[in-house]
Amino acid sequence: MTARTAVVTGANKGIGRAVARRLAMLGMTVYLGARDGRRGKEAETELRAEGLEVRFLRLDVTDEDSVALAARRVEDEAGGLDVLVNNAGTGAPVTLPSATPLADVRRTYETNVFGVIAVTNAFLPLLRRSPAARIVNVSSVLASLTHAAARHDPSGVFPPGVFPAVLDYNTSKAALNAITVTYANELRDTGILVNACSPGFVATDINDHRGHLTPDEGARIPVLLATLGEDGPTAAFIGEDGTASGQVLEW
Repeated sequence: MTARTAVVTGANKGIGRAVARRLAMLGMTVYLGARDGRRGKEAETELRAEGLEVRFLRLDVTDEDSVALAARRVEDEAGGLDVLVNNAGTGAPVTLPSATPLADVRRTYETNVFGVIAVTNAFLPLLRRSPAARIVNVSSVLASLTHAAARHDPSGVFPPGVFPAVLDYNTSKAALNAITVTYANELRDTGILVNACSPGFVATDINDHRGHLTPDEGARIPVLLATLGEDGPTAAFIGEDGTASGQVLEW
């Protein structure tokens, strides 16, 4: 391995694309994971026009064969991996938990939960070859059981006493947080740091672009965690609050 290498899932648009761009601006070779070939190649072309070393990587996190092929390509071309950002995410139309179709919950979990496990396991052998690998799972403040139980949003997006009860999305991200801690505990003695982040209320497709932060602003905390020094935290949940190091959120 020579130049540091990163893989970002769901990176053809939104926060993922902004994360890929920021990492490439730091000098990394970034594999831009996307399941849509046309959109992925368009994003690659646009970022490479900025002089950035970005490569489209066909990657559908819900398809184990696609994940395996993507990991094999990165191994063949880069030999290893320094950063994995599990950004790909989805959510069903917002409705009451009691009215949420089970099929919607299953679809959301396929991407937000099982997809992260599949990608992490496939790329972990490559991350182990790095002297200082980092795994970043893009979660949400809505995943916090503590804040949900108190109906308190520390990011200030929702007023006190208001905390959206979205069955598929919130619980899938809570599961993602548990996955983060579980991998962090396995890898504590390897030098691989594993953390979750809440990028803030970012204007993306998943919220019909109602967020007040831009994707580039939402990319700040994921990139911060992707570039932690050896004294950085692991098994932490960090949110965007405008401060240099972000806000430690409750699980």
